[in-house]
Amino acid sequence: MLRGLEIRNIVLIERLDLAFRDGLNVLTGETGAGKSILLDALGFALGRRGRHAMIRTGAAEGSVTAIFELDDGHPAQALLAELGLEALPGELILRRVQAAGGPARGFVNDRRTTAEALARIGSALVEVHGQHDERGLLNPRAHRAMLDAYGGLGPRVAEAGSLWAAAQAAEAALAAARETLARAAEDADYLRHSVEELEALAPRAGEDDALDAERRRIRSAGRIREELERAAGLIAGQGAEGAMAEALSRLAPLGDDHGDLVAEPVAALDRAMVELGEAQRGLEAALEALTVDPNRLEAVEERLFAIRALARKHGVQADALPDLAADMAARLDAIDHGAEHIAGLEAEAGEARAAFDAAAAALGEARREAAARLDTAIMAELAPLRMEAARFVTEIAPAPPGPEGADRVQFTAATNPGSPPGPVDKVASGGELSRFLLAMKVCLAARAPGLTLIFDEIDRGVGGATANAVGRRLARLAETAQVLVVTHSPQVAALGAHHWHIAKRSDGATTVTGVEALDPAARLDEIARMLAGAEITAEARAAARALLEAAE
Repeated sequence: MLRGLEIRNIVLIERLDLAFRDGLNVLTGETGAGKSILLDALGFALGRRGRHAMIRTGAAEGSVTAIFELDDGHPAQALLAELGLEALPGELILRRVQAAGGPARGFVNDRRTTAEALARIGSALVEVHGQHDERGLLNPRAHRAMLDAYGGLGPRVAEAGSLWAAAQAAEAALAAARETLARAAEDADYLRHSVEELEALAPRAGEDDALDAERRRIRSAGRIREELERAAGLIAGQGAEGAMAEALSRLAPLGDDHGDLVAEPVAALDRAMVELGEAQRGLEAALEALTVDPNRLEAVEERLFAIRALARKHGVQADALPDLAADMAARLDAIDHGAEHIAGLEAEAGEARAAFDAAAAALGEARREAAARLDTAIMAELAPLRMEAARFVTEIAPAPPGPEGADRVQFTAATNPGSPPGPVDKVASGGELSRFLLAMKVCLAARAPGLTLIFDEIDRGVGGATANAVGRRLARLAETAQVLVVTHSPQVAALGAHHWHIAKRSDGATTVTGVEALDPAARLDEIARMLAGAEITAEARAAARALLEAAE
């Protein structure tokens, strides 16, 4: 709900602070007083394009601040979260500043944002209706959503959207499988040969490193064996073993006479002979371990070269060959069993599309039923508006299927008996169009809860009982929504819960537009002026008083 509008240095407005209220708010004033400036200023705050010319003459910049009260769960709350903007508890402040020498700047609760973001937020807060209402009720692209909201078809639309997404996903999976199969089929012979080659070689992960290490060991085994044999020769026979044996043989006879002198050396030599024997047995074991099959080196090198050649052929690392083999085998299996897989996907896609088609058909039928109710309701609203001969028809035609079903919806009208219905704004005159829009809005008001509804001279061209009917419908709308109406009709003004008067004043040097809230006496005079013109007569005051009393 729009609570306040603060305008600074915009066109003829120097400084203006307005506090709007619930219910029906009427704004009146003579032609040219500046009523359109207020709406333009509000539109500027809500993201509409600004221009340097809108800045008041002599001012460095102009600004407009719109203050809204937001209930919990208002659609704007979710939009703010989507845009990464935080709303103050129960309040939302939109501000736009236009500098004389630069671009306009937008703010949400004093946080900088773009005009596009302001426009998106504004569309969830305010809806303007007038004779050139191209973005609202007269926009055919919005008619389907309006009808769905009127008919309470949100769950059906959501179901159709879900089934459409499932059908699209199934179609995409089928198309991808067909494309994959087609690409794979082109390489079937190559894949078959490669799989056979890889399966024959059967490379294992890490085998390349293992074979390379084994090859190095085999190649170094000959040199190591020579060293071991030389070491064994130095120990055995005439080497260290023979020398120690001879030393023992020389010391042994001395033990009888000088045992105390040679006992320790003899014992040490005995221990050395034992250790030397252990060393000899260890060297013999090492020599036995280094015994290599003369054909093993050739076999290792042959397999190593085969693995590396196959890796180079396929442009992968040797360790990647097992994964490559599995991938190629899977692709070959897909080719061999592709027809079965495609048939399964075709069945799934057919079932998904059939489910969507059924939901879309049911949604279309529900839309036609809702359209019949809407047409009847709007026709009932047109009769009191002096449009008994007019017809309102909600046309539903087939449309390319999509997430919202397979229907195209357009609101049409015929103003003369026998004339075919056409787009409302094409077949209705200015006054008729205003009344059509009002009747439509009365019936469709529930489609967007939480909106502030603004009607810009929607009562133009009507008077008397018809104007009274227009006013009463606006008052009915105001029972569930905040309504602002710019009007020249005293019958409409008399039905307002709150009344503002817009006037232009000049001191000869400057001209400014001002707005003031009217108390009961001033309001009586304003409605009398609207009835009588410049000179307010007693008869005009009496007529104004009668209108106000009838409105109570």
